[in-house]
Amino acid sequence: MNETRNRILDVALDVMGQNPDASMGDIASAAGVVRRTVYGHFPTRADLVRTLAQRAATEVAAVLTDIDSPEGSAESVWADFIARVWPLARRYRVLVALRRGEYGAEIHAMLGPVDEILGALVRRGQDGGEFGRHLPADMLGQLAFSAVFSVADAELPEGVRGVRAATITSLLVLGVPEERALALVTSDAE
Repeated sequence: MNETRNRILDVALDVMGQNPDASMGDIASAAGVVRRTVYGHFPTRADLVRTLAQRAATEVAAVLTDIDSPEGSAESVWADFIARVWPLARRYRVLVALRRGEYGAEIHAMLGPVDEILGALVRRGQDGGEFGRHLPADMLGQLAFSAVFSVADAELPEGVRGVRAATITSLLVLGVPEERALALVTSDAE
């Protein structure tokens, strides 16, 4: 039963990633099950989206909690976080589109714990002079993290590595000078 539920969730990410307005029937068809099976696990489309958002928030928070260390510089922790969270950003990028619609408030609320952890990391970077103070820490963290999802959702030119582009872009949004952002990404790759 869990296997079917997880397959439906995985397929829903793919189907909704191509069409955020995909129906439960579209998801059932792509998962190779009948609509009744999808509705048996997720009584409404909102329940399905809510489950996807909760799954994403849990996975992202786990990555961030795992790498956040008071010993490391905030900019290094951020770069490591983006490198590790990149597969999740690619996987859950549809939530950005869904966050703009009717599910926005719920998705935003579920991502609240992630936003809090990111805000604390950005505040630490601001206090240490690593990140800019052009915005409050919470807002700056959300904006920089949103940039990662924007890169994940973009069609990048051939040869451009998404994780590198996302890390550099988010560091620039945080106010890290370009030369330093490039050095952080280069040292992460080594």
